[in-house]
Amino acid sequence: MKLGAFSISLAVKDIKASKTFYENLGFSVFGGDIEKNYLIMKNESTLIGLFQGMFENNILTFNPGWDQDAKPIENYKDVREIQEHLKSKEVTFASEIDSDTNSGPASFVILDPDGNAILIDQHI
Repeated sequence: MKLGAFSISLAVKDIKASKTFYENLGFSVFGGDIEKNYLIMKNESTLIGLFQGMFENNILTFNPGWDQDAKPIENYKDVREIQEHLKSKEVTFASEIDSDTNSGPASFVILDPDGNAILIDQHI
């Protein structure tokens, strides 16, 4: 199953210190707003989100409909189809998409067997 662009979202204590650290590793700011306490850092095709005060733990993130440059792709599985497939496999959900939506942006969160959160977040 294609899940879209992958990134890891890190819950950081000091966004400015984290920004400097990842810049020292060769990452540069790709998106976000440091004044709003979040940045997306990129090194080649690797994406790391830095989030201060937004959530407690790190999250694996997939973006259906996007490539690693956050550009729309034509052929992708809609997040709602992915949710239905995972429900049929009895995957544990932490949050689900409202059943009243049938297209457009939406997201859900599942938990792996160790409780790690995986965000499936469609922006288009």
